[in-house]
Amino acid sequence: MNKDVSQTDAQRLGSEIREVRKARGLTLQLLSESVSCSKAYLSRIELGTAKVSEDLLGEISDALAVDPNWFFPKQEGDGPLERKHVVRRENRRALSAMYTRSTDELGFEDELLSSTLSGHCYLILSRFRPGAGEPPEPLEGYSFEGEQHAIVLSGEVELRLRDEVISLREGDSFSYPSMIAHRFRNKTEKEATMVWAMSPIRITW
Repeated sequence: MNKDVSQTDAQRLGSEIREVRKARGLTLQLLSESVSCSKAYLSRIELGTAKVSEDLLGEISDALAVDPNWFFPKQEGDGPLERKHVVRRENRRALSAMYTRSTDELGFEDELLSSTLSGHCYLILSRFRPGAGEPPEPLEGYSFEGEQHAIVLSGEVELRLRDEVISLREGDSFSYPSMIAHRFRNKTEKEATMVWAMSPIRITW
């Protein structure tokens, strides 16, 4: 981590902090109560008008339950728009470590395909390990405000919507309001992958 970031880098870093804070459902006030700086100073950090020491960034990262390196994605390209908006395959950022539920409980691991967590929706890639996602008993379905759209890229995934169990295979797609209780698992011996578009942004499962 470079503590002496340029103004452009400071704005990008502040934007990343704001995105994760909002995805966590935290206000500036709540975050400031967990770190050693004021709400006003945090606001300046998010706007890119105040520098962040390595120690303070560590505090913010701990409060947001994220690795500090998350805020420094590798961006490549010939032009500024390419560097800002395009995510190369090798530069994808992991999401699963940020979730409040374990990968074993969820049954999948996620990577962020979008270049940012800002906006009204985001795109993710889910990998279901062979035989992963065996649900707890009784089966707990997830339910929250928003909507989910996805396509199965490879393998087979079992989708449970309320009490209805649906088998999804390569090329199958779906969409539903995420207020419907839902759960996924891979019951096969091969990895399965899906690409999702989800709204609103959330990293708390």
